[in-house]
Amino acid sequence: MIFEDTSRIQDAFERRDLQALRRLVGPGRKESSYKIHPRSTLMVSAHRIKHLNKMDELSCDMVMLNLEDGVSPELKPFALVLAQIFLQHTPKEVYCVVRVNPLDQGGTREIEALNAVGPDAIRIPKVTDERMVARALDLVDESIEVHLSIETKEAFHNLERLRLSPRISTYHLGILDLLADLHLPQHLLHQSNPTIQYIMSRFLVTAKMTGVHPVGFTFQDHRDLETFRDWCEFEKTMGYETKSCIAPKQVTIANAVFKRGEKALAKAQKIKERFECNAAKGITGFDDPELGFIDEPIYKDALNLLRE
Repeated sequence: MIFEDTSRIQDAFERRDLQALRRLVGPGRKESSYKIHPRSTLMVSAHRIKHLNKMDELSCDMVMLNLEDGVSPELKPFALVLAQIFLQHTPKEVYCVVRVNPLDQGGTREIEALNAVGPDAIRIPKVTDERMVARALDLVDESIEVHLSIETKEAFHNLERLRLSPRISTYHLGILDLLADLHLPQHLLHQSNPTIQYIMSRFLVTAKMTGVHPVGFTFQDHRDLETFRDWCEFEKTMGYETKSCIAPKQVTIANAVFKRGEKALAKAQKIKERFECNAAKGITGFDDPELGFIDEPIYKDALNLLRE
């Protein structure tokens, strides 16, 4: 629990007293955090005080504070101030992203307000091209990472060119919005559909090629945990490491599916050590009695697993 007593916050919000809420925003910033191997993100609506107050108790690797979908227009100004208040008091260990509204629909003002409290990242929706990304980079404070939502046909078309800065660390696949923008029906969304396989593969591979971490799409039916697990397993076989979630039960499944196995890590460490020992002698391809054949590609795969 971030605050023992949220009564003042709750009272101001219930009275829809925006000025009273703003007076509760202090001068502090959240200490920056960093996630090396996130398995799950969890969407938290920024106008839900009860949920905001439990951000430090969540088991997800990334908390996604949402100012966009799911927050009505009249509540968006309150959600922004509530996000500011809770971010200032969120522990460093909690990695917090804020999904703002489109830049021309309030997002610019939201970014300006969020810069002062220092979320770990700001997620920009409805991205289309490099000019929009450049504008977002100019708006977001240099100490804050930038995440991009890939949910328009233009963004998908321009995917190779969107990483204009190392500060752009993560892409989030908004597959339902993307299908709608492509005038493709949502009933195509199943694992055996070649169009879906192409979209997910291109998104993943292009993100990896450009040095960006790809996050799998949000599965909307939070009650259908069996299908959600199937998607997690499928995405893991493709090479995904992180799944977007909208419910704590989904987080539990995603964390279990995308957990990095200790045996695999131990094997990778042995491969690294034995390859480097032999490489020092000029040997870069050899049979190991325990691990089998080891060469440079296998060594690089082990480094990828061990990367920090």
